[in-house]
Amino acid sequence: MKFSLGLFNKTDPASYRFNYSDTNVVDSLTERLFHYFAQVPVHQQIVFVCIGTDRSTGDSLGPLIGTHLHKYHYSGLHLFGTLDEPVHAMNLNDTIAEIDRLYDSPYIVALDACLGQVSSVGCITVADGPVKPGAGVQKELPPLGHMHITGIVNVGGFMEYFVLQNTRLSVVMKMSEIISRSIFRSLMLARRITSTQQVPGIE
Repeated sequence: MKFSLGLFNKTDPASYRFNYSDTNVVDSLTERLFHYFAQVPVHQQIVFVCIGTDRSTGDSLGPLIGTHLHKYHYSGLHLFGTLDEPVHAMNLNDTIAEIDRLYDSPYIVALDACLGQVSSVGCITVADGPVKPGAGVQKELPPLGHMHITGIVNVGGFMEYFVLQNTRLSVVMKMSEIISRSIFRSLMLARRITSTQQVPGIE
């Protein structure tokens, strides 16, 4: 299992990595996400939980993804976590309780930032199972997600809070745009959402 905001140094055979600088990263990531979403039964709602905070550059990946997803007119996309209303350590349990109240056994996709090895910075990982938010910064939070999408934003293993505060916004922004676009495209291809506005990359 990979831990969000933790040191990422294992290769999970059920995980897939994509480098945000690759030319065809959106197409490749879209194809992999479509594979997941197409297998979710039509009656089961897909809920995205974008974890993080706008108070830290490195930890803002999740809320940025949520904000990108939130800015279009669509139906069928269920989302928690944006820059305006982030999901973080202080309200994660309440968010989980709210999801349980609103949805009947939904398929949960957790999105979060990770710290990892130097060679892994800029990688986007898609994998089965939950993430454990806050593990790398000594926070006890519940695992979340039937699957997860994480972005390795910086190097982990030492002074994580300092590293997160000094992560380049450029990297985080580019990764958030790639992930959100890929999610939209894959959901549209899987016929899980309908949009009344043109979404970049869908045409």
